[in-house]
Amino acid sequence: MSILLSGDFHASARVEIDAIYKDILIDKYGRERYKGIKYHIILGDGGFMWPHNKEKDVRNYEILADRHFPIFCVLGNHEPIYGMSNLPETDIGIGETVYKINDKPFTAYLKRGKVYTIDGIKFLVLGGALSIDKDRRTPNKTWWEQEYWTEQEKKDVFKLLETDNAFDCVISHTGLHHINKILFEDNYYISPDKFFDDVAFLNDKINEKIQFHEWLCGHWHEDEYYFDIEKKSGYQYLYRRTRILEKAGDNLLIYNGSGPAERQYNIANNDIR
Repeated sequence: MSILLSGDFHASARVEIDAIYKDILIDKYGRERYKGIKYHIILGDGGFMWPHNKEKDVRNYEILADRHFPIFCVLGNHEPIYGMSNLPETDIGIGETVYKINDKPFTAYLKRGKVYTIDGIKFLVLGGALSIDKDRRTPNKTWWEQEYWTEQEKKDVFKLLETDNAFDCVISHTGLHHINKILFEDNYYISPDKFFDDVAFLNDKINEKIQFHEWLCGHWHEDEYYFDIEKKSGYQYLYRRTRILEKAGDNLLIYNGSGPAERQYNIANNDIR
């Protein structure tokens, strides 16, 4: 079995659903690999439950329900659930509880700063990012205060990492500040506000405390990859493209199509091929 990962969805406001509906996935990965998908993770900005967007949510759910697997969302910055209270939590046996928002297909948000084991793959789940589109004149103005981590959340995650700091993968919304600068250097001078994001700086600090094979994120609306030779870890940014993760024995496999794995990590030896 395996896990599909994709970038920002925004309730398909920019027709992002084109990358993840059934026929497209079968065409890209082949029918057998598609049939092996057990879960789908959206890397932030799922964008479900925007006010006055109920009809679009219904249409999106109808398309997504044609597939056979549930959906998990990382908390992004464009997430109306930040403004909601008393969201139902449910335990589906992957470690922590999740915030359930829909039945068919089963759709839920993963909690920020928690550890989940999904289909045998151990994830550190992060999330959040700076919104620069709420008010162009005041780029630090957020849609919701909860886009940024609270001080208690920060303390809790670093306390967790004192005793649990080895993961197969990290999933977040924005990337790490130093990786963002490497991959998007040209944009640094065009839109510097997007780089000065407390969440990206937090991700840098977390990165220094942990061991992992692959860090996957969205937010930048780009499909890019960077490999840190010294850390032996990869950083995958997704938007219009998808990836499939599969754990097979001591190997973590990353697929970008129906052929052989694009990357293969040996978990026991901390090696990559």
